[in-house]
Parts: sequence; structure tokens; C-alpha cells
Amino acid sequence: MKRVLMSINQNIILKLSILIFISIFITNCSEKSDNIKQEKKISFWHFWSEPNQQLALNNIIDQFEKEYNCTVERTELSWNDGKTKLFAAFNSKTAPDVIELGSDWVAQFSSSGVLQRINNDSIPESRFVPFSLEPSLWDNTFYAVPWLVDTRVLFYNKDLMNKAGLSQEPPKTIEDIIDYAKKINALDGIYGFGCNGSDPHRLYKKMLYFFWTFGGGVFDTEGNPIIDCQENISALETYIRISNYGFIETQRQIDALFARGKVGLWISGGWLLEKINKENPKLDFGVALMPGLKADEPGISFAGGEYLSISKQTQKYDLALKFVEFMTNGENSIKFCKQVIEAGFPADINYYNDPYYKQHENRKLFSEQLNYARMTPVSPKWLDIEAIIEKAAVEGLYGRKSATGALRDAQQSIEKMMKK
Repeated sequence: MKRVLMSINQNIILKLSILIFISIFITNCSEKSDNIKQEKKISFWHFWSEPNQQLALNNIIDQFEKEYNCTVERTELSWNDGKTKLFAAFNSKTAPDVIELGSDWVAQFSSSGVLQRINNDSIPESRFVPFSLEPSLWDNTFYAVPWLVDTRVLFYNKDLMNKAGLSQEPPKTIEDIIDYAKKINALDGIYGFGCNGSDPHRLYKKMLYFFWTFGGGVFDTEGNPIIDCQENISALETYIRISNYGFIETQRQIDALFARGKVGLWISGGWLLEKINKENPKLDFGVALMPGLKADEPGISFAGGEYLSISKQTQKYDLALKFVEFMTNGENSIKFCKQVIEAGFPADINYYNDPYYKQHENRKLFSEQLNYARMTPVSPKWLDIEAIIEKAAVEGLYGRKSATGALRDAQQSIEKMMKK
């Protein structure tokens, strides 16, 4: 009887041992699986937070995850506080592996030493349109990869032009803008021109168009500020003249009023095409190249861009680099641009003039304007500089200072800031 009991106990012990072994084996496998998943996971912070934007972006990222058997954790930021959150993440050593940066932000991050050098062999610079490359470089080192580029053009209301007795041809020169705006502004309840006033990160883009078109700029070839040069003074004086035949507001407000048919002329971007299509598809409008000083010389518009960078803190550089290469490949970025009009154009030179844009007349005009566009000067202090430019423009617009006085003070402020 004792032998039987001993046999039974031994059998139970054997089964328990097997169960414990299996449990440990499964736990170890699970832990290894989790570790493998962690190794194949990267984080990506971006600024595409609208539902249609997220859908388009997620479709492309899902494809990357499937192709590389990995996970991309996505976090949406806003342009209002995104930079603050990024700096906080870097300071707390919790920065994402891959970051989207605006073209005028890259230098500040590159010069701060928080970005990883990009391997040019993996992502050659020759893939991208030449004007998009300058923000990518700091101290002759590649820290950011161009992803998307876009510009601003002149929107005009054909119906209002007709009512004002004007030709259906859009303005060809800046003097034409003044003439058209004056006549349209005389219509009851209508504004001739939408003049961007105090509007952080937006007003300077309008001012740069006037500066560049008049032959001025922000820095000379030696990197010295030239804000108070005569060309810039003439540009600001002209912007003030135009404002007399319209109204001064934020970009959001002027976009809305143009879509409602209340503004004759307005400088804006591709997002306005989508807004008009949704809110007032019957609006009779057109888009034109930015007018220059002469009819046969288009004005020089502002060009912006989105860039992808890798954090210096990342422990997964290889996978992060593959993700950046995948997202900036024109084959993928063109898919995003087709679904998100405000994204603009792929920076990939092979898709810059994709047939898709030739089939859409308004978007085609934007691609033409990119031939006459510039990006902001590369400076780690650019955000401070743009704020000084905007302050000077507002002081001139509201008559607090003359154009000469406002830009002279701006020059002194920039010189003082750059000496720090």
C-alpha cells in the first residue's frame, strides 16, 4: 500500500515539475518576445493632428510597420506648444526617436547638439530639390532630411474683379495689386486686399515676399543683418500702402472671409484650396504667381518645408534611419500629399513635378511658384529674428512708426541679439 502511495506521490511531483517547467518556459518566451518587440519599436512625434491628416499618415506608417515587422508609436504635437514640449523631452532624456521639424526650426535644434548626424550614404542629398537642402545642414553636417515643401501664391476673386470693372487677368506686378485692391475695396461690404497683421509665425512669411521681391533680405552674403536696407524700407512702405485698400487681420480670419467671397486679393497656401472646396465650392476664384516689380518677373515667395530628424538620445538609430528614409521617399510622400493638400509637395526631386499636379491646375501653379521661392535664412536664432521682423511690420501697419523707423529699430534689436 505504501509503495502505491509513493508511486502516486512521485507521479504528482513529476507532473507538477513538468507544469512548472512549462510555465517558466512560456514566461521566458513571453519576456523574450516582449524584448524583441521593444527592440523593434520607435517613437515618432509629428504635427499632423487633423483627422484626415492622421488617416493619411497612419496608412503610410502602417505600411512601414508591416514591411519591417516593427511598431511606430505616434504622438501628435501642435505648432503652438510643440517646440516647448520637444525641448522639455530633450532636457528630461525622454525625446522621441524621430522628430518632425519645420524648416525654420531645424537650425535651432541642430546647433543645440540634440540631433543625430544623418548618414548621407543611406539618404543621399541628391534625392532632394536643391533649395530644400540648406536647412538640413549645420556646420556642413546633415542633421535633417527634407520631407515636404510648399509655398504661398496669390488668390484672387474673379467675380469681385468683374464687379469692379477689372480684367479677368490676375495682377502681374505689385503696383497692379494696389490698383486692383483699391477698385475692389470700393465695392460695398467688400475688402480689396487681406493684409496679415499681428499673427506670430505667419506675418513674417508675407514680409519676406515683399523684402525679397524688392531686392532686400535679412542677411547679406557675410551673414550681417540688413533689415533696415532701402529695399526693405520700400517693401514695408508698399505693404502699408496696400493695407489702406483692405483690412488687417490674422491669416485664419482672412482665409475664412476669402472663402466666403468677401476679399478680392489674398496671399495664402494650399490649405485654402481645401477650405474653399468644402465651404464654398461655387466660389469663382483663381490662383496666380506672386506679382513682381515687373510683369515678366514673378515675385519671390516664401517656401516652407517639413523635415525629419533623429534624436541623439535614440538607442535605435538603424530602425529610425530606415523610417526616415521610408517616409521621405517620394513614392510614399506623394501618397501623403495627394490625400493632404496642405502638405504641399514631396521634397524628393523625382516626385517634385509628379503628373498628379499637372492634372490639378491650381496645385500646378504652386509647383511653378516653387521655382520662384526661398526658405528662411539658416540661423539658430531665427525664431527670435522673425518675431522682431513681425513687430516692425505691425508698428508700420498701425502707424506707430514709419517704415524707416520700425526697420531701423529692428536692425538694432537683431544686432544686439546676435552679439549675445
